[in-house]
Amino acid sequence: MSFNVYLTFDGKCREAFDFYRSVFGGEFSAFMTFGDGPPDMGVPDAEKGRIMHVSLPIGSGVLMGSDSCSAFGPPPVTGTNLEIALIGESREHCDEVFASLSEGGSATFPMQETFWGAYFGKWTDKFGIRWMINYSAPDKS
Repeated sequence: MSFNVYLTFDGKCREAFDFYRSVFGGEFSAFMTFGDGPPDMGVPDAEKGRIMHVSLPIGSGVLMGSDSCSAFGPPPVTGTNLEIALIGESREHCDEVFASLSEGGSATFPMQETFWGAYFGKWTDKFGIRWMINYSAPDKS
């Protein structure tokens, strides 16, 4: 299993990741705004340009991030605006990790298939640490 750091911003994600890219180099391996998501997500028009997900490979890891969206909760608080992002080995592995680490905590996004083609879940553990796990089946082409 591998893990990455996931940062959340209140409208400054694009600026922050342009800065990080200028420092570390490389290119974004993923870049999606809330406007790129399905229309039934309930994102206010004024927030559709905010970043829903960006990934910047750095060495053997990936720095990932997004902006907050009022449709999904309050803006992040600086200092608590990061999560540990796990890369699952299989759907079953994701279910096991989710069940174990969320015990005594709270699930914020139960494990489920997503519109971006991954099996994904988010939770806060009993110590207040925020986690997410993502599994994308290998491309069979």
